[in-house]
Amino acid sequence: MTSSPETPFSREDTAAPAGLPDVDGYTVAIAAPHKPWSCILFDLDGTITDSAPGIIGRLSRTLIAMGYPVPAPAELVQFVGPPILEGFELVAGMDEEEAQKALLVYRGLAASEGPQDDAVTFPGMVGLVKFLHKAGIPLAITTSKSEVQAHRILNHLELEHAFVVITGASEDESRSSKADVIDEALVRLREKNIDLSNLVLVGDRVHDMEGAAEHGIPPIMVEWGYGSPAEAAGAIAIVHSVDQLRALLI
Repeated sequence: MTSSPETPFSREDTAAPAGLPDVDGYTVAIAAPHKPWSCILFDLDGTITDSAPGIIGRLSRTLIAMGYPVPAPAELVQFVGPPILEGFELVAGMDEEEAQKALLVYRGLAASEGPQDDAVTFPGMVGLVKFLHKAGIPLAITTSKSEVQAHRILNHLELEHAFVVITGASEDESRSSKADVIDEALVRLREKNIDLSNLVLVGDRVHDMEGAAEHGIPPIMVEWGYGSPAEAAGAIAIVHSVDQLRALLI
């Protein structure tokens, strides 16, 4: 993924203005929100964890169990990031009733198989989370993955303690859109008296960008996830390395 003219990253010959990061020759536009952040919201799949193989495997088995053809892996990747019900309806062509049945099958597989298949992390991300936590910056997870599964994965990675709040989809998917997940996370953060005056969200899909925008939160797009350049609209920055991300966050 490369930055476009619409993104606030621009190639400059001069150093970044005081207080703004200069990362690998890129600077953040002066008008863009920037650190120090009062709290950082992280997506999970495609941002911290490289969970596509595990998700695609369960999806394939779910579709087979439901009597549906299994699309090619490149098509199944569309499931990674959005609410799972949306994937069953849009990618597999299920109606609402069938999608609910498929959700039960999928969640059953996830519960029985354990978190290890979804707990592969992108290089450097575990270290970054630990670094930010040690620096005292409040962190939160906002994912459209099942909240129960998100806790299991982060516990498996020994990262659960690093997040003040871990918010995901409810088991019945009544809360599953990224905007709704963020809304719930903000409620929980307020209850813990976390400063929400200068938030940022880190994600990899258009759902992250749009969900953040609904709450007036500036998003940063990571290009190592499952999104495409077209999904970065609204991002204050696009980063291609964990070092770039670190420079924007602290």
